[in-house]
Amino acid sequence: MSHEPTSGAVAGSSAALPLGGAVAVVTGSSTGIGRAIALALARAGADVAITYRTGESDARALAREVGSAGRRAEIYQLDLAEPASIAALAVGVQRDFGHVDVWVNNAGADILTGGAADLPDLAKLDLLLTVDLRGTVLASWEAARLMRQQLHGGVIINMSWDHAITGMRGRNPEMFSAAKGGILSFSKSLARSLAPAVRVNILAPGWIETEFGAGLTPERHRDVAEQTPMRRWGTPDDVASAAVFLASPASGFLTGQMLLVGGGTVM
Repeated sequence: MSHEPTSGAVAGSSAALPLGGAVAVVTGSSTGIGRAIALALARAGADVAITYRTGESDARALAREVGSAGRRAEIYQLDLAEPASIAALAVGVQRDFGHVDVWVNNAGADILTGGAADLPDLAKLDLLLTVDLRGTVLASWEAARLMRQQLHGGVIINMSWDHAITGMRGRNPEMFSAAKGGILSFSKSLARSLAPAVRVNILAPGWIETEFGAGLTPERHRDVAEQTPMRRWGTPDDVASAAVFLASPASGFLTGQMLLVGGGTVM
């Protein structure tokens, strides 16, 4: 595990911010939605633990941006398929920051783009269940272990999928629903286990402009927007704004809830 400090926090500068003085862990934060969440939390006043699996240069670039926002960042290599790596992340965060207030389990396996898109169905399913589902469970337990040691508790945010509620036709959606639906159910049970000290909520993005969306045909891309009540694709910043809300005191009476960020496609 590697880590890199980026200082720049100014004493008292975040007093009016909703997360001023907080420490947030965002897994899979070197690119995409995770990157947007990490930056949004930093701009809301939090110091951020950034994790990556292979994109170290992206993680370092994000750490510099967090530093430019006046917050501290540390980067950690994390492989959610390896329980020892998850445990090492918790140890590193506690060592480097002393506490953790917000833990966002954003990292997941990509079975739609890159080399994994060509894997056999069984390999895709194993990857999703190992990384997304089991990885979220183990990381949540590590976050809970740390937060239960703190008088002020903390907040865990897990990532599901809006169509886990309604379903979607197709083999990849079937497998994705199995993993993300499991995260939804697990998170609700965890919320009951950890209340009232630790709040656990779920973010469920829908059609978000990521690498997958960029690979669609223009016609399919347009169809998605036209079939969405808000008449557009979502952006990583849309998800990040919802994450800041769930992490902040503004959602202090919410636990075990799933917030859909899909422009109304699933209601």
